Amino acid sequence: MSIPARDPVTAYVALGANLGDARHSVLTALEALSRLPHSQLTGHSHLYSTAPYEAEGPDFVNAVARIETRLTAPDLLAALQAIENLAGRQRPYTHAPRTLDLDVLMFGHATMQSTRLNLPHPRWRERAFVLWPLADLAPEWVTGEDWARVAQQAITRLPD
Repeated sequence: MSIPARDPVTAYVALGANLGDARHSVLTALEALSRLPHSQLTGHSHLYSTAPYEAEGPDFVNAVARIETRLTAPDLLAALQAIENLAGRQRPYTHAPRTLDLDVLMFGHATMQSTRLNLPHPRWRERAFVLWPLADLAPEWVTGEDWARVAQQAITRLPD
């Protein structure tokens, strides 16, 4: 694969898991993100525990990663889905419990709407499991209105 001739873009990726050893799955996914081609993992949040929100199953372990990448947004999504597949991700129905879930939250300041990818992620401001870890990395993205919107969603920072 040749290096794409484009400036790197800062992308934020949400990570979550609630099947098996969820903490291990998220940490392993962070390692996999650090090996993405034409990309560099430049930071990640603390790990958080949350009850399923609009989903089922045991509590989730969540985090957010910051990546500098020369990949396009669709290529980044494809790479994330490959990591999910290696972790045994299955999609038997919407909001099913999962071994690993990776979502592109933001890709620079790009906006995009397609059947495969919407940027920024359309529900990132509605979810404490995104806002808290994102605020670890980029507090300027999270507003007081965002915090008020998720105030009733329980979330616990896990020990490092």
